[in-house]
Amino acid sequence: MKVTFKVCFCCARSFKVKSSEPSQEIKTLFDNYSQNGRMSEDEMLRFVIQVQGETHADSNYVKDIFNMLKHHGVFHPRGLHLEEFYRYLLSDFNSPLPLSGKVWQDMNQPLSHYFLYTGHNSYLSGNQLNSRSSTEPIVRALRRGVRVIELDLWPNSSGTNVEVRHGGTLTSTEDLQKCLYAVKENAFEVSEYPVVLTLEDHLNPDLQKKVAKMVSKTFGGTLFRCRDEHKKCFPSPEALKNKILMSTKPPKEYLQTHISQGATTAESINTEELIQDEDEKTVAVEYRDLISIHAGNRKGGLKNCLNGDPSRVIRLSMSEQWLETLAKTRGPDIVKFTQRNILRIFPKATRFDSSNYDPLVGWIHGAQMVAFNMQSHGKFLWMMQGMFKANGGCGYVKKPDVLLSNGSVGKFFDPYSQDLQIKTTLKVKIYNGEGWNLDFSQDHFDRYSPPDFYARVGIAGIPLDTISYRTETDTDEWFPVWNEEFEFPLRVPELALLCITVKDHDKNTQNDFAGQTCLPLSEIRPGIRAVRLHDRLGDVFKHARLLVRFVLEPLTSSSPSSVSVPVVVKIGIERRSLIVNVKDYDGPSANPKHNPGTPPVTTSQRSPGRG
Repeated sequence: MKVTFKVCFCCARSFKVKSSEPSQEIKTLFDNYSQNGRMSEDEMLRFVIQVQGETHADSNYVKDIFNMLKHHGVFHPRGLHLEEFYRYLLSDFNSPLPLSGKVWQDMNQPLSHYFLYTGHNSYLSGNQLNSRSSTEPIVRALRRGVRVIELDLWPNSSGTNVEVRHGGTLTSTEDLQKCLYAVKENAFEVSEYPVVLTLEDHLNPDLQKKVAKMVSKTFGGTLFRCRDEHKKCFPSPEALKNKILMSTKPPKEYLQTHISQGATTAESINTEELIQDEDEKTVAVEYRDLISIHAGNRKGGLKNCLNGDPSRVIRLSMSEQWLETLAKTRGPDIVKFTQRNILRIFPKATRFDSSNYDPLVGWIHGAQMVAFNMQSHGKFLWMMQGMFKANGGCGYVKKPDVLLSNGSVGKFFDPYSQDLQIKTTLKVKIYNGEGWNLDFSQDHFDRYSPPDFYARVGIAGIPLDTISYRTETDTDEWFPVWNEEFEFPLRVPELALLCITVKDHDKNTQNDFAGQTCLPLSEIRPGIRAVRLHDRLGDVFKHARLLVRFVLEPLTSSSPSSVSVPVVVKIGIERRSLIVNVKDYDGPSANPKHNPGTPPVTTSQRSPGRG
C-alpha cells in the first residue's frame, strides 16, 4: 500500500506503507503451540497457561477468546491461524491489567493503610488565578474514581451566605449547594468506597452552622458521623462503603492577609507552611460534630509536626515543599507517622497554571492523600492515573507492607537508603505498535511523510529503582517495529510504576506526542500483552496500542543478593532520559549491559528532595 503526501501544487512524495504483522518471535511461538498452521482450543489453553502465566484459565476462558475473535470476523472453525492468533494478542481481551476490574485487596484495614485518589481545588476548571469555578470538574473527577474532593468555602460579598471559590484570586464563584449535589449524585457511580469531602473553610461560626445544615440535609444517611472508638484508629474503607466523610483543613485568613499586604512569594510560601490549624473550640458545634477526619496542627513546625498523638488520629496537611524538606532528613519518621495518621500533600502556591508535582515523593513515604489538580495534564498526572488503575480502579490502593511495618530491627522504611537490595527483575520487550493511522489524520505528525515513532519506557519508584530507556526511531512508518528489550532490577517493586510514552521524532521541532500509559507494577500480568495508549488527558485511544512482553523474575536464594548497583539488559522501549520526557526527573546510576549495537545508558541518581 502506498501513501502520498502533497509537497506543493506540482510535486508529491509517495511512501510504501507496510501493514501490522507479527514478528518472527511471535511466529515461532505460534508454530510451537499449533499444528499444521492451526491452533486448537486445547493448544490455546496450553499457550495462555505456559506463556501468559494465566494458571486459572480453563476451557471456558479459551472459548471466550474464540468467541471474541468470531465476533470480530477473524475466526475459523478448525482453529486459529497466525493472523487470528496475532489479532488475539493485540485485542483488549489481552490487557496487561486484570480484566475483571474487581477489588481484590484487603479493604478491612484502617483508612491510614491506603493511598486515596485525591483532588486539589476540585471545583476549578483551569488555572489557579482566573479560571471558572464549576461543578463539572467535580463530576469528572468522581467519575474517574477520585475519592477525595476539596472545596474552598468563603463568605459572599454581603457576608450572609457561603460560596465556593479560590480566595485572593480572580476565579469565579460557584454555589455550595450545587457542589454538594454534584458530590451526592456522582460519589458512588464508579466506586462504592467512601468519598472524603475536605472543606477549607474561611467562615465565622454562623456560616459554619449554615454549612452544617446544608451538608446534613444534602447527604442525609450517607454522611458518616465519627464515634469515640474512631478517634484512636480510623475505620476501614469496607466499613465506610457508600459513606461520605467530612474533613477540615486549616484556614488561610492570615495567609491571605499577609499576601494582600505585599509579602513576597517566598514569604507567602513560608507563611502558608507555618499556619496553625483551626482551634476546634471556636467552631460551631453543629459543624464540628460532622467532622469525621480532624485536621491536626503544625504548631511545632518542622521539628515536632510528626510527633503524633497516641490518644487520637489526625490528618496533617503540608505542601510539597515542606514534604521535600522533611524527606531529606526524616524520611523514616514520615513513614512512621503515616502508619496511624493521614498525611495530605498539596501543590505549592506558585503552581498558578494548575501543574502538578511528583506524587511518588509522597507515596514512598506513606502519604495517603497526594492532592492533584485533576483539570491539568502531564507526566505526573499520568502517574497518578496509573497508580489508581490498581485494585479495580476503586480509588483506594493498599499501601505495601514495607510502609506498614517497622522492619526486623525496629527501623522504619527509608526510601532514600542506599542499602536496599534487589528483590526482582522486570523484563519488558516492545515488539511493535499499531492504530495511529486510525486515530490520527495522515498529516497529523509530519506534513510530508509518515511518522517517525520511538517509544520510551521507564520505572518510576524509589530513587534507586527510577530509570528510563528509549528505543531506536522507526522512520516513515505508521506501524513501527522495534523488537527491543530492557531489564529493570527493582528493590521495591510494590511502589513501582511502569511508564511508557510514544512520540514522533522531529529533527527541527519539538517531538510530537503519540500516546502514553502508566501501569502499576503490582497488577501487570506476565506474558505478551496489548498495551493500549492514552491521550494527554488520560483518555484511552480507540486503536493505538503496543505489543509488549512482560517477565517478572524474583530474586532467588542463589542470586547475588549483595549486588546494589542495577544491572540493566536490553528490554523494550526508549533508552534516553526518563519515562515521559521528564527533564528534571533523573534515574539512578546504572551501567547497563546491552545487546550488540545498543549504546549503554547512564543516568544520575535523583536527589531525595527533588520532585
